Amino acid sequence: MLRRLLLASCAVLSLAAPAAAQDASEFVVRLNRIENQSRMMAGQIETLQYENRQLKEQLRKFQEDIEFRLNEKGGGKAAPAPSREPAGAVNGGNPGAARPQKRGDAFDPEQSPGRPGAPMQLGATQPSAPAAAPAPAAAAPMAQTRRLPEPAIDDGEDAETRGAPGYDEPVDLSPPARVGTTGALPSPARAPASVAATGSGDATSDYEAAVGHIREKRYEQAEMAFRQFIQSHPRDGHVPAATYWLGESYLQRNRNREAAEQFLKVSTDYARSPQAPEAMLKLGVSLNALGAREQACATLAELDRKFPAAGSNVRQSVAREQKRARCTA
Repeated sequence: MLRRLLLASCAVLSLAAPAAAQDASEFVVRLNRIENQSRMMAGQIETLQYENRQLKEQLRKFQEDIEFRLNEKGGGKAAPAPSREPAGAVNGGNPGAARPQKRGDAFDPEQSPGRPGAPMQLGATQPSAPAAAPAPAAAAPMAQTRRLPEPAIDDGEDAETRGAPGYDEPVDLSPPARVGTTGALPSPARAPASVAATGSGDATSDYEAAVGHIREKRYEQAEMAFRQFIQSHPRDGHVPAATYWLGESYLQRNRNREAAEQFLKVSTDYARSPQAPEAMLKLGVSLNALGAREQACATLAELDRKFPAAGSNVRQSVAREQKRARCTA
């Protein structure tokens, strides 16, 4: 009886260990995904803080520009200060007592009506003689001889000057362009933002075109093509294979975290697809490349139990990767 209990407990532990290893590998992949998202959010926060500082600086310059223009239109004169009542004045006193007196050196046009600057009556000034009209026949040749041809470069400079915003135009308060969070230089013109806008509409032709990129080792174009296929045809029968090849395009470019996410999706969400055993093999390879050797060994050991009908090529690759990762039996 005791022997049967020991055998039953050993069988339960042998079944529970591979499942725990699979959960551990999924946990590592999801933890890496959360860390990647947190880094992206931190970069976006830094970008927003930078834009906020730029907006504050532009707003300050805009306020200074408005104050300068208002002072310029007002002649540079400050607003007169309100008159103060004398120290001995009381409430209800004579309001005219607090009026300021005229300066003794101020110009009074009533006392000196003939001095320059005094107002004159309408019609008092003598009309000026009309200017003699120049002879049009003589002026035209003179203008033609004096006018020199302008070089072509001056036209470009004038056009740039005319096209530039003038001093009287409003200040541009639009926020600056966003900077990439990784610190890399902005890349040149790339494909449109929506990858689904470049497909042909036929699922089979789109899939074959994407597989052609894999055969030609154009992995970046293959990534875009498979992402477009999955977005355009989410219910097509080639979606598991497209997800597997998308992970392969990441793995070939040493983007192991993204590759592990795609291989995990195939081995869990599409476990009945023909690509599931090889996807689980590539999941172990990606985890080993990420430095998670224990999770990689557990994933490779789980493959034989989860997919007992896997091909001989997959089993040989599993043995080779276990030896490379130095997995213990």
